[in-house]
Amino acid sequence: MTKNAIVLGAGIVGVSTAIHLQRRGRQVTLIDRKDPGNETSFGNAGLIQREGVAPYGFPQQLGLLLRYALNNRIDAHYHLRTLPSQITFLARYWWNSDARRHAVITRAYAPLIENSIVEHKDLIEASQAEGLIRKDGWMKIFRTEAKRDGALAEAALWQNEFGVEYDSLTPADIARMEPHMTGDFAGGIHWRDPWSVLDPHALTSAYRRYFESLGGRFVTGDAASLGPFGSGWKIMTAEGPLEAEDTVMALGPWAAVATRRLGYSFPLGVKRGYHMHYAVEGNAVLHNWTLDAERGYLLAPMNRGIRLTTGAEFATLDAPKTPVQLDRAEAVARTIFPLGGRLDPEPWMGARPCTSDMMPVIGKAPRHQGLWFAFGHAHHGLTLGPVTGRVLAELITGETPFIDIAAYSPQRFNP
Repeated sequence: MTKNAIVLGAGIVGVSTAIHLQRRGRQVTLIDRKDPGNETSFGNAGLIQREGVAPYGFPQQLGLLLRYALNNRIDAHYHLRTLPSQITFLARYWWNSDARRHAVITRAYAPLIENSIVEHKDLIEASQAEGLIRKDGWMKIFRTEAKRDGALAEAALWQNEFGVEYDSLTPADIARMEPHMTGDFAGGIHWRDPWSVLDPHALTSAYRRYFESLGGRFVTGDAASLGPFGSGWKIMTAEGPLEAEDTVMALGPWAAVATRRLGYSFPLGVKRGYHMHYAVEGNAVLHNWTLDAERGYLLAPMNRGIRLTTGAEFATLDAPKTPVQLDRAEAVARTIFPLGGRLDPEPWMGARPCTSDMMPVIGKAPRHQGLWFAFGHAHHGLTLGPVTGRVLAELITGETPFIDIAAYSPQRFNP
């Protein structure tokens, strides 16, 4: 008999997991409060980051920490009144970001990143979403020689250890690649391997349609109603109660609350982020996804316009929007590229789920049968959705995962 499976959370991780389970003969129901791809997966920078082998660490230098404490930057912002509730997470995050520990984490994290392109390629072709993809990499530009040289040295290490390909850019190279961009840049890096997505929400929607073409279905429901039932799980949906032998929690920043109801404790922090789309002045064209590295914002030429994305905001998940980083970033971005008017009625905000050791949680719940976790992907949710979906589906259906996922086990936080 066909086994039923529930996937809670219809972002890129949840949809990808649902596809891989459905492919392996499970009858899968994908459940979310909103249509697929309308939360964190809606507003990312649109990069499948094959180069992103090292997760984003917490600053270690005292001088830099003091500058962040001023709370006037683009790449990071915090709500002062919420810091006490986040201090344990931030302390663990800082501790794990020490150079020695971060190097160990990078080596454990890299197999996911190394397979990100090939696993997306599979689903992109299957969902006929090739028109949403560019395969020409992206670039990071620097304003000082010191930052440029440090980044190039790190890129050389990644190339030797993880096979990441890149080009070193001179100021003349930047001017050639982006003739409508102005600024006194010291140089940059062009990452060759990553793919970019012209509309991340449309990509998730294409994956959802492919999932449904395989026989899967999507219904609305609330993860708060999930509970053990017999040898499996039961949840209330808009179509009534639903039972399944296996349930996957792919709930992104809401995973900490949902798992806590079942007795688990994960050091899951939230990094909020903002974006806005812009028109361009005159006949200006932005050719590349471009990160202004020392200012901490990214410009992306997407279908809806030029998307400007900010860095991280440390705040509670349900706090009101405070898009000060977006205003700061826009003011700087207008000095290097002729942005036109805003195209969105208001800034978009989303939340990234981050573990204190910067690696996702992928695997079986330690104390429940038929319960599986897939969350905590931080800045690389879009990048790692398909590879996460494949390895978890292999684990659930009794296959040997094609990469070693022991480092991402939920047991590292919940013995």
